[in-house]
Amino acid sequence: MLLGLLALSLKTISGQVFVVGEKTATADISTDFSPTHVSLQDTPMTERGRRELVRNLEAEQGFAHRALPVSPSVTLRANGPISPGGADYKKLIYQKGEAAALGDRVIITSMEIKPDRIVLDLNGGPYVKHRFLRHVQLNDAPVTQVNDERASGSRITLIFEGRVPEISAPEVKALLEPVIDFGVKTSEQAYADTLPPMLKEAIAAHEVLVGMNHRMVLAALGAPESKMRDQPSGDANGGRYEEWIYGHVPQTIRFVRFVGDRVTVVEIAALGKPIDIHDKDEMAGYNSPEPTREVAMGDKAPDGAAEKTSSAPTLLKPGEAASAGSSNNKVQFPDDNKGGKSSPPSAAPPSNNLASLAQAH
Repeated sequence: MLLGLLALSLKTISGQVFVVGEKTATADISTDFSPTHVSLQDTPMTERGRRELVRNLEAEQGFAHRALPVSPSVTLRANGPISPGGADYKKLIYQKGEAAALGDRVIITSMEIKPDRIVLDLNGGPYVKHRFLRHVQLNDAPVTQVNDERASGSRITLIFEGRVPEISAPEVKALLEPVIDFGVKTSEQAYADTLPPMLKEAIAAHEVLVGMNHRMVLAALGAPESKMRDQPSGDANGGRYEEWIYGHVPQTIRFVRFVGDRVTVVEIAALGKPIDIHDKDEMAGYNSPEPTREVAMGDKAPDGAAEKTSSAPTLLKPGEAASAGSSNNKVQFPDDNKGGKSSPPSAAPPSNNLASLAQAH
């Protein structure tokens, strides 16, 4: 009978074991795909276009339009199909793991431009970055702490027919639309939408106007390639200014000078042209409101209400009346000789120590 009960319990336990297979694990993963139709140029990519593309795409954020595997095997042909596709795509996610689910935020952490393709790593990429210090030891002790790091990102390879053409960041985003949605506005774009039409047009045209603040310049040109802080020459008492520099020779170079939070001078140096200097206010009388804050001592009484006056601090309990002999609720000190309470002795007037020393000598 005991053996029968044991066999019955083992049968019940074995009946509660669930085995999740590939079809069950990937049942909710969508593999629908629609190729893009983005018009591309025939001219090859220049060095200037390469730098602009890297500067405008790295650290860009978007949302996954489909589940992404922890794998470098996902390739997308420009205006063409994605590989692997269908059941093979689900199998890749089942074997390698999921780097991002549908709707998850992804970030382009690094990118590499090759002759016929653009390789983009998302959320750190599918490989753990190698650090040679992991193999260095001193007295049998590792130099750096070895952590069990695991790759959790993905990689997408965008392949072009023949060679990578002269292409802009918005065109690359449009080609990646079946996989990643970059349509979400950045904080700079959302801020630009709150500005007057004249400033929105200037920011959309990537122009800097004298009178803009730091946030407007970031929305128009992005982060500068270099910064310089200095003091105006000939003005020993002048305040320090900050200068943001955009561009490299032979492309157009922009020098944007800030004093405080305002652009005071914009210098544009184009190849073969004289330097164009802007030092007059170009904001058409618009100035963004400076953040102000009123600082007051204590709580401010509401309108129409009498200001609340606080009483002096006391050692009396709430509702306790002061004794008749005490004046101004002063603290009474005990008298060790009489065992009672008496007022503290009055302080003697200070003596003139310098005069006393003079008489002694």
